[in-house]
Amino acid sequence: MSCTTVLVGKNASNDHSTMIARTDDGHFDVKKLIVVEPKQQPKKYQSVLSHLTIELPDDPIRYTACPSVDKKEGIWAATGINEANVGMTATETITSNPRVLSADPMVEYQKAEKRGEKDVPGGIGEEDLVVLVLPYIAREGVLRLASLLERYGTYESNGIAFNDENEVWWMETIGGHHWMARRVPDDVCVVNPNQFGMDAFDLADAFGAQKEHLCSKDLREFIAENDLDLNQNGAFNPRDVFGSHTDMDHIYNTPRAWFMGRYLTPDSHRWDGEGAEYTPESDRLPWALVPDRKVAVEDVKYLLSAHYQGTPFNPYSNQDTGKRGMYRSIGINRTGVTSICQIRSGVPEAVRGVEWICFGSTTFDALLPVYANVPKMLYRP
Repeated sequence: MSCTTVLVGKNASNDHSTMIARTDDGHFDVKKLIVVEPKQQPKKYQSVLSHLTIELPDDPIRYTACPSVDKKEGIWAATGINEANVGMTATETITSNPRVLSADPMVEYQKAEKRGEKDVPGGIGEEDLVVLVLPYIAREGVLRLASLLERYGTYESNGIAFNDENEVWWMETIGGHHWMARRVPDDVCVVNPNQFGMDAFDLADAFGAQKEHLCSKDLREFIAENDLDLNQNGAFNPRDVFGSHTDMDHIYNTPRAWFMGRYLTPDSHRWDGEGAEYTPESDRLPWALVPDRKVAVEDVKYLLSAHYQGTPFNPYSNQDTGKRGMYRSIGINRTGVTSICQIRSGVPEAVRGVEWICFGSTTFDALLPVYANVPKMLYRP
């Protein structure tokens, strides 16, 4: 899925809530918002795309989800908040590079070619992740998903976000079985288009105290044995090691990060004109930024509706700038659902989680706020 993600730490928001937000951009899948009670959660999960069967724990908790109405290609639950007030959005499709994929290939479904042979199931992917993880976590969503990735693998590159009232975590898969995750600092916003995002990572913490960084147990050996490290002068930038720097990124991905950074820090950085620190095609756009002012829900909605308004690249402009429509917009017409999982502090647990939902194109639609800790969703004509 070609999506856009925004993450907001509790000290970067106007009301000290954490927010994880994403547009779910596919082929305009029709989505719905539901509540899944523990008795409705399957004991044995069957993936449609990868033909994988997974036994699930017998202690799920209630959670919300935004599955596809047509389940012919699977559930695709997309996003939700569980009754422990933990949010999850899955997934931001990200990029990798040929070096990583040759060292740890994706786990693809293989259909039997001859009579008597058996199909080989693939790994897990966007179709599956929310259902496999969200009903079973209080905080440790990264660790639950990591165990599934290490056992079953994945057939795609994904970025997954988790939040509770205090923390936001961002997890990125690396090849078929590897992963890394980072706690988003409380005072920053993260902007992530369809690229491997993290541009800094503390390996010492990940292999030590694990306070704010987690990763595969063999990640150091994986990097060294496969000559993946492209960094200079002892620095470690995971985007250089695991991510991509392609011409297509400069049309499809980096312009979106540029526009969001430009909105969040108009004073702290120079984004336009001669001497600009960053341009729409910069490879070094920061993954995390301290916003120039506190960020509210309406700011996140604005970012996820954006189409380069106020720039020469706006596809809806009535002026022929010669650059109109050059870059992939954030708000597009094939969005199935946009969600903001907001977990608030200082309020009763029953109303701590608010899920802001927008079906269809975010640019031309509104967000609907819904309390997540409820037994059912009621729709009245």
